[in-house]
Amino acid sequence: MHVAILTFEGFNELDSFIAYSILNRVKQPDWRVSIAGPTQKVRSMNGLVVEAQVSLEEASDADAVLVGSGSLTRDIVANAQLMSRLRLDPARQLLGAQCSGTLILAKLGLLNEVAACTDLITKPWVEEAGVAVLNQPFVAKGNVATAGGCLASQYLATWFITRLAGEEAARNALHYVVPVGEKDLYITRALANISPYL
Repeated sequence: MHVAILTFEGFNELDSFIAYSILNRVKQPDWRVSIAGPTQKVRSMNGLVVEAQVSLEEASDADAVLVGSGSLTRDIVANAQLMSRLRLDPARQLLGAQCSGTLILAKLGLLNEVAACTDLITKPWVEEAGVAVLNQPFVAKGNVATAGGCLASQYLATWFITRLAGEEAARNALHYVVPVGEKDLYITRALANISPYL
């Protein structure tokens, strides 16, 4: 099972790395999580340089794809050559988008007639793309989920794990990362946010 996290130039570290860390808590023999980028190295919005583990083309073949956000997302969606490298298909993949990553799914035509979540800065651009934006942290319909707000990445990760490996695996992954003394609170909240959409 391969989960790829699309990570572009100007990426938001919280969106890519929180999900990456939680998703990597699943300990199954065939479970793999990768940072996917358009180039071998990408620089975050705060100057952190990371190496992509897989290409966008390899990510397009993954079982699940999480589209991260960043400060240059409007430039990305305006780049036809770059966008043409994304061959995402909710008929064969789970797809999720975090904050401005929702704009990428919208521009790919993957949110037609589906309300979505995004951050407050990206909201008007997603609406301009013809997608209604909800005032909540997470929503999913079928195999497509979106989240709004950096820390809502935990909900996307929980949704991916629950769909691909089951609720117990999601509980275990969250238990590792959530604050001591608040574990039940965080896990209950995460599952409450995603359960209407499973």
